[in-house]
Amino acid sequence: MREIVHLQAGQCGNQIGSKFWEVTSDEHGITPTGDYEGVHDIQLERINVYYNEIAYGKYVPRAILIDLEPGTMDAVRTGPFGQLFKPDNFIFGQSGAGNNWAKGHYTEGAELVDNVVDVTRKEVEGCDCLQGFQLTHSLGGGTGSGMGTLLISKIREEYPDRIMSTFSVVPSPKVSDTVVEPYNATLSIHQLVENTDATYFIDNEALYDICTNTLQLHTPTYGDLNHLVSLAMSGITTCLRFPGQLNADLRKLAVNMVPFPRLHFFMPGFAPLTARGSQKYSTHTVQELTEQIFQPKNMMAACNPHKGRYLTVAVVFRGRMSMKDVDEQLFKVQNKNSSYFVEWIPNNVKTAVCDISPRGMKMAATFIGNSTAIQELFNRISEQFTAMFKRKAFLHWYTGEGMDEMEFTEAESNMNDLVSEYQQYQEAKADEGLEYDNDNEEEDNEYERNDDYEDEEEA
Repeated sequence: MREIVHLQAGQCGNQIGSKFWEVTSDEHGITPTGDYEGVHDIQLERINVYYNEIAYGKYVPRAILIDLEPGTMDAVRTGPFGQLFKPDNFIFGQSGAGNNWAKGHYTEGAELVDNVVDVTRKEVEGCDCLQGFQLTHSLGGGTGSGMGTLLISKIREEYPDRIMSTFSVVPSPKVSDTVVEPYNATLSIHQLVENTDATYFIDNEALYDICTNTLQLHTPTYGDLNHLVSLAMSGITTCLRFPGQLNADLRKLAVNMVPFPRLHFFMPGFAPLTARGSQKYSTHTVQELTEQIFQPKNMMAACNPHKGRYLTVAVVFRGRMSMKDVDEQLFKVQNKNSSYFVEWIPNNVKTAVCDISPRGMKMAATFIGNSTAIQELFNRISEQFTAMFKRKAFLHWYTGEGMDEMEFTEAESNMNDLVSEYQQYQEAKADEGLEYDNDNEEEDNEYERNDDYEDEEEA
């Protein structure tokens, strides 16, 4: 089987990770104590992707839970699925990272990271054929961002040929949890650009908007937001967990979604999203799902895809549906919105279809978009970063942990390079060849000279 090792770091990572395990266990018929009580053989067919069977009918998630303070772990343990996880896989420090990336990456986190790598190695040795790793974390705090990125680079060293995907919660435009978020996020993105194969960006503000506008929840809680994230995560991983008509695994997704190695940051989306009261009045067809997932308000990162262009898109459909329908609807969307797709990648959309629908739904679709509009997000973080870094505000907390100012400057310029790369591909035209450029250069210069001459005359 193609196994995946799941890691969750920091408070945010552990909360969305635990919610993911609740949803996944429910879909596979695993109870909070790890017993199988499902009704269908298909639930067990690929159970090994995420679970280890320790006895007949008894399953344990292949998950490692990490934090630099014990509080989060206690919360997970006392939660509904606390008994599900292996006690040896809870790894925590005592001091906490205090929202400081440097503590998570260089001091406190570095002391704990060897323990985590040992436990990871143990999990990997129990696999027949490891497919890769997935990490849930946030980029704004200290542990998830600092220690999370440290873990990624350590695992990368040891297993360079396995896929590394992360579900990263990025700082939102209006909802800020910590003052030093821009620093932590910039330093993390600097690492993610180099060391991951696929990063799914999730954003609290986009989730709030979905909860209030689409789902009509007036006071959304973190529980509601985490539930949305778990829907997207469970959709993205469906093809790995259940057999379907068209299958996708982590590697196939990465190969089809990443045209250039640095541009591997995706926006997830999910459909159907309907208010609880109006669910019974709506029927869902492939056409409706396809239309909904391409709408900006369904994106889980606060970027408007209409302000950029899609390099690639993957759509995972779940439920009983005809492949012909799926192909037709996606073809229609691409034709209708052709200006939002780059024309130098002829078939931008990868599809996967799985027969098993999520609990309580007839059919659903999960969207993964690699759009140049994501530069909005990097730009936003970069502006906030520059505003503070210009005055060297809060820097002493980082340099006190042994960091150098140069590291901040490097991280900033790396992120700005990333933005200009996205911009370059957004503006690229299909027929732009190198010969074409050289031939027209002289004519262009001629025109410019004439323009200058006319301007002078007018003056």
